[in-house]
Amino acid sequence: MPDVAVVGGGMVGAACALALTRAGFGACLIEARAPAPWRAEDEVDLRVVALAPSSAALLRELGVWEAIATARVSPYRHMHVWDAANGAALDFDAAQQGRDALGWIVENRLVQDRLWQALDAAGVRRLCPAELRDFAVREDRVALELADGSALSARLLVAADGAQSPLRERAGIAVRGRDYGQRAVVAHVATERSHEQTAWQRFLPGGPIAFLPLADGRCSIVWSLPDAEAARVLALDDAAFCTEVGVAGDFRLGRIVAVTPRAAFPLRLKLAERYDAARFVLLGDAAHTVHPLAGQGVNLGLRDVAELRDTLRAARDAGRDFAVAHVLRRYARRRRSADTLDALSFDALARVFALEAEPLVALRGLGVRLLDRLTPLKRRLGEHAAGR
Repeated sequence: MPDVAVVGGGMVGAACALALTRAGFGACLIEARAPAPWRAEDEVDLRVVALAPSSAALLRELGVWEAIATARVSPYRHMHVWDAANGAALDFDAAQQGRDALGWIVENRLVQDRLWQALDAAGVRRLCPAELRDFAVREDRVALELADGSALSARLLVAADGAQSPLRERAGIAVRGRDYGQRAVVAHVATERSHEQTAWQRFLPGGPIAFLPLADGRCSIVWSLPDAEAARVLALDDAAFCTEVGVAGDFRLGRIVAVTPRAAFPLRLKLAERYDAARFVLLGDAAHTVHPLAGQGVNLGLRDVAELRDTLRAARDAGRDFAVAHVLRRYARRRRSADTLDALSFDALARVFALEAEPLVALRGLGVRLLDRLTPLKRRLGEHAAGR
């Protein structure tokens, strides 16, 4: 019987299974579909993540960061954020914060691929393709029933099965939040000027557009737009799309000279009312989904992983049952508090930058300019984003 069964083999679920195994727990990973392998000759995956230093540190502990970093990543050493309505800008610099980089732009598929490669070497039992049909909590374990009729038990069940999480629903955990009525349009673009290892983000009335530096010199764009506008720009031909992206980014990197096929995904705020139940915990998107304006979604999930590992290990090393209610409640209380604060902060930023009334726009500009001059506060914001 494994100590922990993790359901969901995305970046967060795979990292959780690997982290727990490295910490001395017996873990199995249940996933419906194996991820497509990452290959250097393939086009850069449209889904990229801005990994914070805390996430890189965890991946380094798990023994996979070097394999990721030597494959295809792009550090960003600067961040420039500006408001289209009033010109106010905010700058962050890694050197001023005593770091080599503010973060790294990495393909989701690359991170997942390297984690999956590490699972076998670490001794994680992989059940794939497999689907969890049902589970029942016993006094000292959770009985799991798979879709093929097989069964197994674990002392703890971890749900990392995504934003729609069937396991969260089966556990009776409610969610709250809102639909932004927006979609994030994503693509990779070639620009006339170098991205300068800088993450660029411009706030527009309809939503922010971010230019994230890629290792091949292009940028990944993440453009948050109202649903109807997103549908309109997705339907544009390449030349018209490039022109609109250039206008949206104020041609800060010159003209947009080429673009890949694009995609879009809906934006929603979701927070689980609780992260734990009897011998059951949530983490990653199953627990929280946030607005992408700060690029923190996966980083929050990986912080969940680190917290869960440390909490379970401390209980086990003290000779206690690591899956009892008060232990899981400790993990849930710490992470839900931190995740909620971050999620609501991102939501508040989205609301504030959507305001168009002139006095409020002027006040917002004043606040941004003041923040840019308050070095200690700006440094603290940078440290928080880094996961410190």
